[in-house]
Amino acid sequence: MAGGAASGGSAASDTYRQARNWLLLPSWLVLVVFVLMPVCVMVIYSFLTKEFRGGVIWDPTLAAYDQFFFDRGLFGDDDPTLQWTYISIFWRSIWQAGLATILSLLIGFPTAYYIATRPANTRALWVFLITIPYWVNLLIRTVSMKFLLRDEGPLNDFLMNIGLIGDPLHIINTNLAVQLGLFYSYLPFMVLPIYASVERYNFTMSEAAADLYATKWTTLRRILLPAVKPGVIAGCILVFVPSLGAFLAPDLLGGAKNFMIGSLIEEQFKGNAGNWPFGAAASMVLLTMVMVILLIFARQQRRGGGEQ
Repeated sequence: MAGGAASGGSAASDTYRQARNWLLLPSWLVLVVFVLMPVCVMVIYSFLTKEFRGGVIWDPTLAAYDQFFFDRGLFGDDDPTLQWTYISIFWRSIWQAGLATILSLLIGFPTAYYIATRPANTRALWVFLITIPYWVNLLIRTVSMKFLLRDEGPLNDFLMNIGLIGDPLHIINTNLAVQLGLFYSYLPFMVLPIYASVERYNFTMSEAAADLYATKWTTLRRILLPAVKPGVIAGCILVFVPSLGAFLAPDLLGGAKNFMIGSLIEEQFKGNAGNWPFGAAASMVLLTMVMVILLIFARQQRRGGGEQ
């Protein structure tokens, strides 16, 4: 009888193992068609030649990557020098995305902790309040923020009416406006993963630390943060990666002087005057950067898990 039970378990396991590939087939098809194939197209386009009226000519070349990294003068016959224009755009994108991640963490962590420590019957309401503004399209929300921050907008009118400022603050078309747009756009992506981690945290560990005369700062740094580290890392990735490639906030709130890499890529595919191979090459550089960052995070996670 025991052998029969064992045999039955093995048979059921074999059945699920055989069905697993068929059950995963739709997911694999979606990944291949909507993720892998577009990336392959971009890789191929990045090595092709620009067509004068837009599109590409099927003539393999490294000209797009050369244009991104090197400046060869107006006519292309000078000695190559580093192309600081595009490098500076990348650098601006990195520090804007990094700052948005830091601000989201500073605001998102206390918010997530507060929600996770509310009574169980009210947590869903708090999560609902955090997410409900994001049911509206990102474009509409960004345009609304532009209306709010403009020189004649409600924010400046309010500050002037209460006498805090005498003249309107010029916020639109500045780095500050871009930063506010990124922070507002991706804040829930920081709050929700941290909330999920804090909700699973065993608060008796904090009580035990307090019984051993640990300060609140020590408890936060040595006990709480290590316990919720996976949620913090996930939140940082979910904010940093989309902020790095964002183009709506830079376009609508930053203007031409605050170009980011997402805006640069978007410009290459608009209209007939775009440079598709260059846009594809810039996309590949951005994708490579994101993959390196994700691999670094994954390696740190694996190392942290091994140490535990």
